[in-house]
Amino acid sequence: MLGKRIVILGLILAAASAQSADYLVSEEAKALDLPFSDAVRVGNLLVLSGQLGNLPGTTELAPGGMAGEAGQAMENIKAILERNGSSMDKVVKCTVMLTDIAEWPAFNEVYVTYFPGPKPARSAFAAAGLAFGGKVEVECWASVD
Repeated sequence: MLGKRIVILGLILAAASAQSADYLVSEEAKALDLPFSDAVRVGNLLVLSGQLGNLPGTTELAPGGMAGEAGQAMENIKAILERNGSSMDKVVKCTVMLTDIAEWPAFNEVYVTYFPGPKPARSAFAAAGLAFGGKVEVECWASVD
């Protein structure tokens, strides 16, 4: 299944290379005045900026430690995908950054609930720190019809 997703990602990237980029920023994100777009769409590829577990429209992190932040980060991803014509089942790649790799199992408990079927390709690593003191940041790529 991973091989199939990698082939699909390659096809998406090939199709996207001939397209212009659309930089997508929600009104909530504009209000925060941060130096990046929520996502960039190139052809049928939607590349999301990394999402922390912050409450929508704020820089305040969700309560509940890793579980709370991970759940909110995934909800933020889901909202961006849906707002831009995609969905969780169209995610082909995720990159996960954790401030403490020992919390990887706790993150995975939340993560798998968002991908009950086939899982996207994924990388995960520990970082010395994340914006706003977050415990986790998740970046995803998805296809768009």
